[in-house]
Amino acid sequence: MRFSPRGLVPLVIAFGVLLPGAHAGAAAPPDRAPQLVGPLPGTVPGDRLAERVEDTYPFFSTPVDLAAAGYVEQEFHLSGTADGYAVDGTRVAAGVPYTTRVVVRRPAHARHFSGTTLVEWQNVTAGYDLDALWNAESVLRAGHAWVGVSAQRVGVDQLRGWSPARYGALDVTGGGRFTADELSYDVFTQAGRAALADRPRDGGPSSGVLLGGLRTRTLLAIGASQSAGRMTVLYDRVLPQQEPVFDGYAFVVGPAPTRVGAEPVFQVLSETDVTSPRRPADTDRFRRWEVAGGAHSGHEGQVYREPIAERDLGGAPTYACDRPPFSRVPVHHVTAAAYEHLRRWVEHGTPPPAARPLEFEADGVTKKRDALGLALGGIRLSQVAVPTALNTGDNSGETFCRLFGTHVPFDRATLDRLYPEHAGYVSRVVSADVANVRAGHLLPADAKRNLRDALAGWSR
Repeated sequence: MRFSPRGLVPLVIAFGVLLPGAHAGAAAPPDRAPQLVGPLPGTVPGDRLAERVEDTYPFFSTPVDLAAAGYVEQEFHLSGTADGYAVDGTRVAAGVPYTTRVVVRRPAHARHFSGTTLVEWQNVTAGYDLDALWNAESVLRAGHAWVGVSAQRVGVDQLRGWSPARYGALDVTGGGRFTADELSYDVFTQAGRAALADRPRDGGPSSGVLLGGLRTRTLLAIGASQSAGRMTVLYDRVLPQQEPVFDGYAFVVGPAPTRVGAEPVFQVLSETDVTSPRRPADTDRFRRWEVAGGAHSGHEGQVYREPIAERDLGGAPTYACDRPPFSRVPVHHVTAAAYEHLRRWVEHGTPPPAARPLEFEADGVTKKRDALGLALGGIRLSQVAVPTALNTGDNSGETFCRLFGTHVPFDRATLDRLYPEHAGYVSRVVSADVANVRAGHLLPADAKRNLRDALAGWSR
């Protein structure tokens, strides 16, 4: 099916801030509009359709019970022609055919849709597509749609080997001519255009397929780690040569652009990712938050992905790190708050609150720490402000250990010294979370989850 071109006219920019719902760019020409095939059949193992090899199911399909929340997961093949760019922004190819896959998790009914669509550049650092920023709890309660895009060769090649029947036709290299992901930037933005095709023209009926007719009001591009690096190239060097597609960008646990553009930029970093006191200043187009005690890849994501890896890869990886891995500081709570601020920034021109940076010693290398070993400064969630364990962003050892941070529970004597009464501990957790909610660094729903954990005892 061929989408109608995006019929948005240039919108007024007042005082350098996009007005509510404004998109600065026009549609791709009709001959560049991406085409979709799908939704593809097949669900996770156990479904009758999945017994047929040609159907299988989407790789890394979420085990979350989406139906119970009024959501659906669907997968599409996205095809078109893309231009190619080197990492310095040089255009090296034009009109190269591609076919990739797009995964959508969205409300089943328009009445439950917030109007915000998060488009994630799937992370391929592990050698396969990873929905690193899929946060089911926050996305479902907000009513957002989430779109995962397979933009890079490594992820697509793994998909082709995982299920030749389902993914064998995918190619983002132009038949092997562009193997350094030169097409990835255009592929990603065209996936964004496919989501916008569900938005009506001038109040007319929706003609889109990707989101099942849901009408996107605010389109946010999100990427974590290596994907954030790719999005930085897109924003700094490729986007000035293209018609803008996304309203705002979130760069999580990875680099962020240096160019000042019309679209606001939000950067969220864990303690792992902050290695120097030299950092860019906040502006009316850029905001940076740093999370004390958080890890580049923490406990929550590992727990979520373990059963998926068992199902789709035959086993979850294990690691021999020098210290107990996986910080339990929920960086994803801060990211969820950042998305809401980014949405309001786009729709209403309301800039997000600032956040205190992490502190460094005079040498400019060593982070300042308190007597318990916890980092000073930064956004201090209750897991750090009222600690029951040493959570840091540091670790070492094999492979990815340096990204996992540490988690070392305090012994009973330390807990008794810090919190003679459990009620006092719970009260301090509530105070810390209320302060973070008021500061805009934590959503009330996540503060409630922290309270439940605190009431359960020394679970963290």
